[in-house]
Amino acid sequence: MDERFAFLAEWYDPSAALLRRYQLLYYPKDGSVEMFDMKNQRTFLRRTKFDEIHPEDLFVGNRVNVFSRQLNLIGYGDQYTANKLGSKKERTLAMIKPDAVTKVGDVIQMIYDANLIVTKAKMTKLTWKQAADFYTEHQSKSFFNNLVQFVSSGPVIAMELMGDEAVSTWRKVLGPTDSGVAQKDAANSLRGQFGTDGTKNAGHGSDSLASAARELEFFFPSTTGHGPSNTAMYSDCTCSIIKPHAISEVLTGKILKSIIENGFEISALQMFNMDRVNAEEFLEVYKGVVAEYANMVDELCSGPCMALEIHATDSPRTFRDFCGPADPEIARHLRPTTLRALYGKNKVQNAVHCTDLPEDGILEVISVFAVKKILDPTNAYKA
Repeated sequence: MDERFAFLAEWYDPSAALLRRYQLLYYPKDGSVEMFDMKNQRTFLRRTKFDEIHPEDLFVGNRVNVFSRQLNLIGYGDQYTANKLGSKKERTLAMIKPDAVTKVGDVIQMIYDANLIVTKAKMTKLTWKQAADFYTEHQSKSFFNNLVQFVSSGPVIAMELMGDEAVSTWRKVLGPTDSGVAQKDAANSLRGQFGTDGTKNAGHGSDSLASAARELEFFFPSTTGHGPSNTAMYSDCTCSIIKPHAISEVLTGKILKSIIENGFEISALQMFNMDRVNAEEFLEVYKGVVAEYANMVDELCSGPCMALEIHATDSPRTFRDFCGPADPEIARHLRPTTLRALYGKNKVQNAVHCTDLPEDGILEVISVFAVKKILDPTNAYKA
């Protein structure tokens, strides 16, 4: 009998306004899937080959897209799956400190190179009090005031990382707390490359699962509120969204690095999921204009995205030029150094969305960062 992994999954049916529950079965031998309707006790989808789900996508809390249905994986379907896929999985908090925010592309690439994935992300600016609350365990230490002052001096990027033994793996990527020691003993670590001293040391990582739970709750509350607010400025800006296929293909770090190296300021950043209704609304300007509209909607709501506010003079025009033609094939011939030429696959999966009309730059940023119904600031992998 072929090996299979079983998950409990939920899908919100908008036409019936009901939350439907299924058992999702995945067969790694041939990449096929099967779905069983839990309420009606019948097969919903017979075993069918489906190339768009990969073993690394299968973990509780993730959202997967199966034939245009966004399924939330809410639990393991049997003990075998839990033992095989869930035993070493951990979540931890990673924070990029103010001195390394411009290196976010490099940092995210290091995260993926360590076989971790980013499941939540948000750029925020902590107040002195918020930073003091976050570091409350160090309140009696001599370095406390300097640390709080530094961490609240500029934007930080908080991320939830997930993977096997994520707590210790991320701390190994960070390197020794003192950047001077890191430069000698772990030159390729994050602090070895980007840190300055023991306080300005590029990043933070939870030191235990208990700390991770507390620190993740600080930035990404599971109950009420949204945690520290995002950093969107809503002026002299344009909107960009790194599309789900690019995130799935581990291109996020490279795209962010390209944007920053070409002189653009990322003034806000957040991972989120867009449902179909909001994707249709967000892309409405293309309806009836481009033949790919329906496929563009499918792509935008197929998985986690990363929204960016790009801050620059005349940013809608200059950033659109940097993204390149919508068709990556044309971009590779005419403008081979643009984002879509480098990272796009086709007119729908062309790596990034950017604001096309100059007057829409601020409007799109507002629709993503200020309109809470579109952007879920707490978890890119949950509805």
